[in-house]
Amino acid sequence: MKQNKEKLCLVYITCVSIKEAKYIGQILVKENLAACVNILREMVSIFSWEGEIEESNEVVMIAKTRKTLINELVKSVKKNHSYECPCILELPIQGGNSDFLNWVESET
Repeated sequence: MKQNKEKLCLVYITCVSIKEAKYIGQILVKENLAACVNILREMVSIFSWEGEIEESNEVVMIAKTRKTLINELVKSVKKNHSYECPCILELPIQGGNSDFLNWVESET
């Protein structure tokens, strides 16, 4: 398979807990919306919400996927997420291990 990095991206997602991140991650991989999801524990977030400065512990998810699946991935995350307005950000892939990039494309 030819490397096609322009078609691939990372998706940065924050969750309230490791349990929620694992739940959403399993759905994304099972539905072939992501080839892989990495979960990073214990991040502290400071943000403004409804006029107040908030601080909370969160979990970061990084999903590897195809750009064409972003809308469907966002819909799935929002459906299964506890936040009213979850952070779901698409980040472009500029290059990398072509074998890995080909695997991401083949799994999604």
